Amino acid sequence: MTSLPSPLRQLVLKVHSRCDLACRHCYVYEAADQSWSDRPRVISEEVVFETAQRLVEHAKSHTLASVQVILHGGEPLLAGPTRLRRICEQLRAALCGVCDLDLRIHTNGVQLSERYLDLFAEFNVRVGLSLDGDRSANDRYRLYADGRSSYDRVQRAITLLNEDRYRHLFSGILCTIDVRNDPIAVYDSLAATRAPHIDFLLPHATWDTPPLRPEGVLAPYATWLLAVHDRWSAQGRPMPVRLFDSVISTLGGGPSLTEAMGLESADVVVVETDGSYEQADSLKVAYDGAPATGRTVFRHTLDDVADHPGIAARQHGLSDLCQQCQDCPVVRSCGGGLFAHRYRGDSSRFDNPSVYCEDLMELIRALDARTGAGANRPIDGFDALADGTDGGTATHVLLENRQSVTRELIGAIDRQFLTADEKLWWSAWRTFVDLGRRDRTVLEPLLSHPYARTWAARCLAGTAPAEHLASLVAAVVLPAGIVDEVTVPVSDGYAHLPMLGRLRTPAADGPAVVTRNQIVAGAPGWEPVRRVRADGLDIFLDDIDPYRGCFGGPSAERLTDEDVERWQCVLPQSWAHIRKTLPWIASAMASEVRLVTPLVAPADPKFTLPGGGFGALGVHYDPDPVRMAEDLVRGFRLGLLDALLDVCELYDEADVRVGELLADTYARVATDALRSNADSVRRTRAQWSELSASASLTRLGRRLVEGMGRAL
Repeated sequence: MTSLPSPLRQLVLKVHSRCDLACRHCYVYEAADQSWSDRPRVISEEVVFETAQRLVEHAKSHTLASVQVILHGGEPLLAGPTRLRRICEQLRAALCGVCDLDLRIHTNGVQLSERYLDLFAEFNVRVGLSLDGDRSANDRYRLYADGRSSYDRVQRAITLLNEDRYRHLFSGILCTIDVRNDPIAVYDSLAATRAPHIDFLLPHATWDTPPLRPEGVLAPYATWLLAVHDRWSAQGRPMPVRLFDSVISTLGGGPSLTEAMGLESADVVVVETDGSYEQADSLKVAYDGAPATGRTVFRHTLDDVADHPGIAARQHGLSDLCQQCQDCPVVRSCGGGLFAHRYRGDSSRFDNPSVYCEDLMELIRALDARTGAGANRPIDGFDALADGTDGGTATHVLLENRQSVTRELIGAIDRQFLTADEKLWWSAWRTFVDLGRRDRTVLEPLLSHPYARTWAARCLAGTAPAEHLASLVAAVVLPAGIVDEVTVPVSDGYAHLPMLGRLRTPAADGPAVVTRNQIVAGAPGWEPVRRVRADGLDIFLDDIDPYRGCFGGPSAERLTDEDVERWQCVLPQSWAHIRKTLPWIASAMASEVRLVTPLVAPADPKFTLPGGGFGALGVHYDPDPVRMAEDLVRGFRLGLLDALLDVCELYDEADVRVGELLADTYARVATDALRSNADSVRRTRAQWSELSASASLTRLGRRLVEGMGRAL
């Protein structure tokens, strides 16, 4: 016995096949499929009747609690109130006692009036509108055939919908993105409508007809949407935004909320004015006839349609995607993107990633970093990180996330704070973007530099100059021989090249050109970052980076040669002690720690959020190699925990005591092994017991504390 196909719970009913606007981005009239021109203008009563009967038999055979019907077009209001009333009556009468009917209409709004809204109130028809933003954004495309604006009439419709008697009918606004429009102006204008829901739609495109992509922008649609997300979040998320909510839901292991994302089965079918079943309208951008099924309401059931190869190809989740998508780390949120957006007119057809692949990946990763939505899922190697046996697997995952966060922070600087007058920024930004396009691995030294993130965060807070990006870029491109010279900022008489050194310049401030020949050993004015090497250890002793002061105390200024010798003597001894006592931690440190910044005095033991993360350790010189080893391991463990909190929600952050206790105990579990001290061990166990009893820990937090208990 064969099983029934997956049910189709959403039906788009085309009640009119023409439109009163001539939107130039319309996928119905302007795309490859032109089947609309051969169809009746208005749906007949026979088609409505047969559609209603098909819904009834489908709901019964699948025991559906509800179905959704969206009255659509063309422009559905062109069908007129009399015909729309009859359609509502037929659908409600047929499904009464069978299942609930969620009845909706989607319109451009220009015809909407009290007469229509009174009808919709009578039959409880929810109303969605299309609006692309403020007047300038909307009038880019949404015009009458003679070029007149539709904006004022849509605003009049919105005013009507916001009246108390109709407000309950307003379902939301659909906005098609155009990256040439100001995202903040678009969002603000949509928020001003008081719409209960906003849905942003990527413009329909394929690999054969790709979307607009401004030159020099890595992921323009992600950039645009993230600017909107920032504004939306800053306002307290006053209404649901379906695209953002869907990504956040899937990151946390929940369902997708939109057909355009996620791995849920396709459950939508279209009925055209002549009674033909079609697949989703978005397929009209692929090729002429792409949405067709060859089935009609007169001869075929909805189960017959669900068996159509085009719909069946979206019923099996991950296995329906191309191999590149199946292997992608964000696939459970992306789902390969909208089916139509994968089309390529060769033998691969729809067996491709979305044409918006880079945008979707950047959007999902950025939203994960910003919201912590994926924080309820443990990272690879989480338990080994918890009990101290991680040899670098989980640590490397955290490093990759830190790189993504740094990339996003730099992108946020570009979106939010800069003007064309900042020439050093723009030159460096163009190079940064170009390197990312050609080979993202070239940017890894920049993105993984511990103090690059510190600088970017301070820049966004308004306490650091954006032009420092030029210094970071120079530190990548000059040693690699990509260019021979770079213009960088000068401060207090020095041009800084992070991780490399600093160059003394004649001028105290302002831009200066730095060449490859000026940053080699022995070159006049060049002061390199000193290096410490030991068995399995290779780190920089960074005493010059302008953003190294992030360890809760003052950093030492440039060390003398004698000071460096003392560090070079004690660090290898401390490292040997770490390797002998904590081999798993030593392995991770050897892989990920890039530099040590000397501090003027010992770090405050209450300081628990090292700004350099686990890649940079702020340590005061101590001639005792065991005490130095304790400081190094403590800094590394605190940095690991800080990075882990970027991706995992471990406790209720309103409970400050638990946060401090978790940080100190996580560090002490490791450092206690370096020096036999019974009092210290007793204190650590007492802290661990207090943590274990805390109600502020999340499920993952409790799992981390249990791992710490195994280490004890």
